[in-house]
Amino acid sequence: MKMTNAEYKKIADSQAPASRHLRNLVMAFMVGGAICVFGQALQNTLIALGQSKDNAAAFVSVALIFLGALLTGLHVFDNIAKTAGAGTLVPITGFANAVVSPAMEFKSEGLVLGLSSRMFIIAGPVLVFGISASALYGLVLVVVQAVKG
Repeated sequence: MKMTNAEYKKIADSQAPASRHLRNLVMAFMVGGAICVFGQALQNTLIALGQSKDNAAAFVSVALIFLGALLTGLHVFDNIAKTAGAGTLVPITGFANAVVSPAMEFKSEGLVLGLSSRMFIIAGPVLVFGISASALYGLVLVVVQAVKG
């Protein structure tokens, strides 16, 4: 049976599940927002307990990374992400998940070839780009400041 692209598209579209863009958007906003509200509440609490703003911000970053890694290790993060979508991936918790997930997947290959070499398979390009961009920004800033005098 010969089929045109238009006929194939019509059949494929009829079998595809209904789009849930609005639901996904709302869930991502709610869960991502809840993660951010939790982080802000934790920071405000630490400041109220006498920590400096910088120390509190650093602690919150570390705590959110730790919680993201812990929930990934307990196989909870993926279940939350199925419902929340990008809402779990955008905050810093998504970074922790991106590091821990491949490490867990390849741990059976051993400590060096599995866990260590695969740990940054997803997050690695993000780190390389972030570090490279910040170094480039620093160089541009030094040049601009030198030109200004």
